[in-house]
Amino acid sequence: MEIKAALAALSALGHESRLAAFRRLVQAGPEGLSVGELREHLELAPATLSAHLNVLRAAGLVIDRREGRVIRVRADYAQMDALLAYLTENCCAGSTDCGPARSCKPRRKDT
Repeated sequence: MEIKAALAALSALGHESRLAAFRRLVQAGPEGLSVGELREHLELAPATLSAHLNVLRAAGLVIDRREGRVIRVRADYAQMDALLAYLTENCCAGSTDCGPARSCKPRRKDT
């Protein structure tokens, strides 16, 4: 991933409603949600949700498709994975003994 794409994605996710929308779409899985379902879940006005989806779409984080009269939106998992890989590509200077699993282990208390 190029730095400009990473910055666009991070900027898009830097708003509470857009982050909530993206997280909800990730939770929905590959089928995604209709725009109406997403709007009801987030309790946003239609125009507001549309504006937020446009930002997420421009950052490459969501994909939509028309199904008759319904627009279905889903998270772009490949772009999400690319962003996570970009953010962690130099984690712990390339050590294999590193990462979330390692840093989240409870520390033993010496007594």
